[in-house]
Amino acid sequence: CKFKNCNFSNTLFEKGNFVRCIFENCKFTGTAFVSSRFFNVDIENSTGNFADFSSSIFENINIKDSIFRNSYFQESKFKKMNFNNVDFTQAQFLRTKLNQIDFSQSTISGITAYMDDIKGMKINEMQAIELIGLLGVEIV
Repeated sequence: CKFKNCNFSNTLFEKGNFVRCIFENCKFTGTAFVSSRFFNVDIENSTGNFADFSSSIFENINIKDSIFRNSYFQESKFKKMNFNNVDFTQAQFLRTKLNQIDFSQSTISGITAYMDDIKGMKINEMQAIELIGLLGVEIV
């Protein structure tokens, strides 16, 4: 299933299942995907600011050239995630394990996460400076 140039803003997809889908140039601003399942999904050139993915399961997901600022991923499960040029500025990843997830090609400024959540996360040097505050360390 391919969704192209669709506007799903403020739509309720609670407990939805998205299997083998492609979202291209779509809008998810404020969309609620609470307790949804995403399997073999590609998202490209899309916007999901303030989208809520809490308690959702993601497996084999590719997100490219997209914006998910201020989005929520509380208690979500990630497996085989690929992010390329994704803006997660001020997104929340509370109780979402980010172990082995590569964020090095994306923006993670101001994210919220617990220290246990970011353990094993793959980041670049500049992102390390951003995340050091989550460890309670102050750079002077």
